[in-house]
Amino acid sequence: MGGALDTKPYFCNYRNMPTTSSKKSNEQVAKYADMFSAMGTEPRLRIMQLLLSAHPQGMVVGDIQAELEIPNSTLSHHLDKLKNEGLVQVRRESTFLHYTANTEALQELLQFLYAECCTRNQAVKPQDVVQICK
Repeated sequence: MGGALDTKPYFCNYRNMPTTSSKKSNEQVAKYADMFSAMGTEPRLRIMQLLLSAHPQGMVVGDIQAELEIPNSTLSHHLDKLKNEGLVQVRRESTFLHYTANTEALQELLQFLYAECCTRNQAVKPQDVVQICK
C-alpha cells in the first residue's frame, strides 16, 4: 500500500499544477523585471551605486549631478524612473530634493535572485556571492 503512494508524482514540485500563489508570483516577477529594467542603463546604475555609497544619508540632486556629470534634465528623468520603480526614495528639505537608495526594495530584489540561484538549485554557491561583494 505504501508503495503505490510512493509512485505518484508530486505535481507541485514540478510546477505544473496551478496554485493560488501563481498570480502573485507572476506579479512579483513582473515587478522585479521592471526594477531591473529601471537599473538597466549605465547612468541609472551609477546613480544607484552613488546613492548606496552615501547610505543612509543619501544625496541632494546637485551633488549627484556634480559627482556623475549628468545634465540636470537627464538626471531628473533617471531619478524619476528609479523612484517610480521604488528603487529610490525622495524627500524635500527646504528647496532641495534629497534622494536615498530604497534598501528594502533592493533587499527584496536580491532575495528573489538569491532564492533562485543559491538555494533552490545551488547554481551559485552562497559563499561565492559573499566573496563577490567584498
